[in-house]
Formats: sequence, C-alpha cells, structure tokens
Amino acid sequence: MNKNITVKNMGSDIKLVAGTSHPELAAEVSAHLGIPLSGRDIVRFPNENIFVRLHETVRGQDAYVIQTMCPPVSDNIMEMLITIDCLRRASAERITAVFPYMAYARSDKKDQPRVPISAKMIANMISAAGADRYITVDLHAGQIQGFFDIPGDELTAFHLMVDYLKKKQLDDVVIVSTDLGFAKKARNFAAELDTPMAIVEKRRMGNTMQSEALSLIGEVSGKTAIVVDEEILTAGSITNAVQVVRDHGAKDVYICCTHPAFTSAGIEKLRGIDVKEIITTNTLPIAPQHRLPNLKVLSIAPLIGEVIQRVHEGKSVGEMFDE
Repeated sequence: MNKNITVKNMGSDIKLVAGTSHPELAAEVSAHLGIPLSGRDIVRFPNENIFVRLHETVRGQDAYVIQTMCPPVSDNIMEMLITIDCLRRASAERITAVFPYMAYARSDKKDQPRVPISAKMIANMISAAGADRYITVDLHAGQIQGFFDIPGDELTAFHLMVDYLKKKQLDDVVIVSTDLGFAKKARNFAAELDTPMAIVEKRRMGNTMQSEALSLIGEVSGKTAIVVDEEILTAGSITNAVQVVRDHGAKDVYICCTHPAFTSAGIEKLRGIDVKEIITTNTLPIAPQHRLPNLKVLSIAPLIGEVIQRVHEGKSVGEMFDE
C-alpha cells in the first residue's frame, strides 16, 4: 500500500497555495520551482471570519500551503488552518503545511504552575485541520518536533549563514552565543567556521521580554565577534550581548539570527548599536521601515523550494546537507 501511495504522489502535480502572510516569500518559492501559485480567494468578512476558495481542482494532487506565522498571528494561523481544511475537503492527496516561522514556539514546556504548552496546541491544530506533513525552519527547540503527530522537516538557516560568512573572509573570528540555551547551536557555527566560541550569561526577568546580561564566558578581546541567536524581537538580549562583547574589547561585531521578528522598539535598539552587519533571513516579512542600512537578508526560498521538490519526489532531504 505504501509503495502505491508513493508512486501516486510522485506522479501527481505540485500545487502551491500561498496564504496572505508573506506573499514575497511564496513568490520566490514559486519562481525557484518554476511552478505558478494556485489561484485562490481569501476573504475576511466584516465579522472577521475568514473564507477560502480554490480556483482550480486539487483532487489527487500534492499540495503545499505556504504561510508563515507573523502578526497578526491569530489571523494567519487561522487562515492556514482553514486553507488546509479547504484542500482536504477538495480531495488533495497530500497536504504539507509550510510555515517558516512557528508562533508560540517559546511556549514549549510548563516552566511555571498553571500555564499552557501552546506550541503543542498549535501542532495539534495543524494535524487536526488535515495536514499530512509540515516544513518549518529553526524551531525554538528541537523537541517541538515531537509535538507533531505527523512527519515533517525542520530546516535550518545555519548553512546559508555559514556560507555567507565564509565568503566575507573575516579575520580572527569568535562566535558568541547570546545565552547558555543557544550554546549548542552556536557551537555548530564555531565548528563549521573553525573558530573559538564565547557565551553571554544572562537572566530573564519573570514573564517579561527583558533580560539582563551578567557576564561573558570566553575571550573576545581584539577579535571579530559574531553574535548568534535564533530570533530578534525586542532586541534586548542581542543588544545586551553586543554591549558585553564591546565592553570586553571586541574589534568588530556582526549579528546573525534566523527569524527577524522585529518590533519598532527593537529596531530602534538595533539602530543605536555599533555593529558592522545584521544578517538574517526572510522567514518573516520585514517592513520597509525596519530595513536598516546594515541589514542583510538571506533568502530561504531556494532551500524551501528544493525541499518541496525532494519531498514530492520521495528523495532524501538529509542528502542536501550531507546527512
């Protein structure tokens, strides 16, 4: 039975259905694959209900819903779920939810009494809507993969950033993790670039987004510091880390992060710090007013497009990264 299903999937067409959260990324994925985006209507009624209608048949097809979970988060999540349900009821053979950024991913455990595990709830809703697979990029914690009852691929922007940094041919580099929790991923950067690593020790203040940098573990004096993190929102952690490495004598500072979840206050903080370049990706749309002169955005569209093609053809995704 499984063999027959695989053959049928490989013989079906890819249908790309874009939500409204990140049309630029969806268009780039479409261009990379050479497959047009499927026509659809997405309407928001005056009562804020969302309506989705497909323009063409998807019966027996391999469908991919491209929808990142950016603000307005609840609307975009609901839009993705309704689109998945629409495809399921239109008899798509296989439905893959493609969300480069997963909202609520930080709510991945009960670290206080009487709190939810919202990331698990999001995973449940995606499955319940009718998705057969998912594709995402750099989850907050790898364990979140276990929240899903469907198979999926967690991609990483690590290789994009490493390749970009190698081309810059920077001298005397040290990788700096913004906290102990990101140290393992920072170590991967350091290993790939063959550089030492340092860690900023910090403490988060209760349930707020504010954090206090405490100390630096490692040596950055006279070096080019590349401060790495998963996501920048209010920019508190990253600006604290930059200040710490500056105070410890770093020569030049670069910032790398996968998810540019910039707030206006965060952008103002980034605008006011002395860094050579802020390197990120387009997992989330970046407002024109948030595009700082020293902001470099690497596109994940070719990566997502290649993975979609491999999933459709039943080929290994790990082979892309020599895994």
